[in-house]
Amino acid sequence: MPDPAAGAPLPPLREVIARHGIAARKALGQHFLFDLNLTRRIAREAGDLGGATVVEIGPGPGGLTRALLEAGAGRVVAIERDARCLAALAELEAAFPGRLYVIEGDALEIDAAEAGGDDGAPRHIVANLPYNIGTPLLIAWLRQAERFASMTLMFQKEVAERLCAQPRGSAYGRLAVITQWRCEARIAFDVPARAFTPPPRVTSAVARLIPRAEPLAPADMATLEAVTRAAFGQRRKMLRSALRSLGRDPAPLLQAAGIDPTARAEELDVAAFCALARAVAEK
Repeated sequence: MPDPAAGAPLPPLREVIARHGIAARKALGQHFLFDLNLTRRIAREAGDLGGATVVEIGPGPGGLTRALLEAGAGRVVAIERDARCLAALAELEAAFPGRLYVIEGDALEIDAAEAGGDDGAPRHIVANLPYNIGTPLLIAWLRQAERFASMTLMFQKEVAERLCAQPRGSAYGRLAVITQWRCEARIAFDVPARAFTPPPRVTSAVARLIPRAEPLAPADMATLEAVTRAAFGQRRKMLRSALRSLGRDPAPLLQAAGIDPTARAEELDVAAFCALARAVAEK
């Protein structure tokens, strides 16, 4: 394949897909992006990638992968479960020598912070995530958020809104607390269903997450997860009732954290949940 750096264009993605017989599979949550303007916009949203390592989940035939390489990423580590896509990605490896490293495997079983080896470069995650595994992947990455420079991720719009939701809003919940505890989060832009082949039934959105140098407030993540799971599991109930699922008397925990026992989960900000998690850990 001609070297894009020499000015020769890569073949259209539709041609690549037809040549390799890659039809999107529902079981894998595949929805392909053919719009180069859109994939380039996602790459631009990821910021300055010069010399950085970018981990991409589910590259498929390589549409976003091309944009990341063209944007100057020092290296792209692409984790792809679908063996049908490997030949198409091999063509990109040849077109961008030494800059694309493809791993065949399940992203849920691969450590994104270690994938492809630690080359000492800043590590970003940029991905059009399969809808069916997006949230579990994000939770795993948040557990080691300090190892990533940024995360630029496409989710269902509903999920992206939950990441960035504020207290007292209907979308505010466990995912918002844990995400904002470790990262500054915002929605960059929406992506309509018609942009994909095949189109999903929902609108998507690209979320931009920048890990904080330190968590927003001291807390143990496992304890914070347990507390938010209990609190939002019965979000209509007062915390003095909702937190009983922790197997502890909520009253002294809420008192230690300085939280009104008649408050509901959606009223607490991230710092308050961290105070509650510290109280749980100390009692």
